[in-house]
Amino acid sequence: MVEEVPAPMEGLRAIKRRERHAAVHALYDKGVPIQVIAQTLGLDRKTVRRYAHAATPDDVPSGTGSRRYGRVHPYLPYLYRRWNEGCTDATRLCVEIRAQGYRGSERTVRRHLQDVRASGKPAPARPDELTVRKATWLITAHPDKLDESNRLKLKKLLSRCPELDAVAECARSFARMMTERRGRDLDDWISCAEHTGLKPLGSLARGLQQDFDAVAAGLTLEWSSGKVEGNINRVTDFGSSG
Repeated sequence: MVEEVPAPMEGLRAIKRRERHAAVHALYDKGVPIQVIAQTLGLDRKTVRRYAHAATPDDVPSGTGSRRYGRVHPYLPYLYRRWNEGCTDATRLCVEIRAQGYRGSERTVRRHLQDVRASGKPAPARPDELTVRKATWLITAHPDKLDESNRLKLKKLLSRCPELDAVAECARSFARMMTERRGRDLDDWISCAEHTGLKPLGSLARGLQQDFDAVAAGLTLEWSSGKVEGNINRVTDFGSSG
């Protein structure tokens, strides 16, 4: 009888990552809120968000995004210049910047270059700094309006800032309630907003609770959406100022 050889630790992690990604998306793709998924699967909300915003298991960030992406940022001008010179091999470029002192992973380099590859245009002369206005548009735009490059930017933005991720989820779920006239979900939305732990969202939730009947009507009846539109603007304004 041949003794079964245990799978390598990295292989076990990859299997767990695939299974968790499938479990999260089985619910998230049906419109189940992040908080409900977290409670159902027994996971932290931040973990669920990372998996929910990853198109594939390999796209799931490790949760140390700010530090990871910060390492490569000083080398982006060099990477972009080499890209425009015709060198598009991420492995080779990683070797070149490591010789200059880069201590991050090749995967990080590859992810940054994905933006350039997806755009189909030459790399910018300098790194594209994400403005507040651009970030707000990425969060509030309908997913169908985002091209591959912008989808990648949104994933990176949300994975690097859990607080902004929470605001984005609240804004999107409120927009769904408004467009689909699901006023019956308002109570659950208020609970989710309060559980983010963010004071501005908590304050907004309490305000909606005080005007609950009027807001619920605005989310349900076709003829009174003005008050609701004002509230969703308050949510997105908070996201742009955070």
